[in-house]
Amino acid sequence: MNEIDRYISQFPEQVQEILLRIREIIKQHAPEAEEFISYGMPAYKTKKKPLVYFAAYKTHIGFYATPTGHSAFQQELSMYKQGKGSVQFPLNQTMPYALIEKMVQFRVKENLEKRKSTSNKMNQD
Repeated sequence: MNEIDRYISQFPEQVQEILLRIREIIKQHAPEAEEFISYGMPAYKTKKKPLVYFAAYKTHIGFYATPTGHSAFQQELSMYKQGKGSVQFPLNQTMPYALIEKMVQFRVKENLEKRKSTSNKMNQD
């Protein structure tokens, strides 16, 4: 059992199912992502850049796709409580897995483009 498994196992079964589904979405769209615990929650990196984080709380799932991942989905996220780079998906509502999937895909693409941009800049110097 790794640290992500231990994190997930501490929650009620219904919450574990949600966390496992989010984890599955991330792994599906970022199979090369590095998985670890950061800030006390499951975290993922691609191309050595933060991708997304998620966490379970008493009444919601916190999802963190950094500020850019949230600003790109401002309209879709408008119905949820938000902070800078975070959104709260209430546990008493249907979890928006399709939206989470789109946000992960966006962040994977963004990290890839940042990596290409950095590589191109280094090659020009």
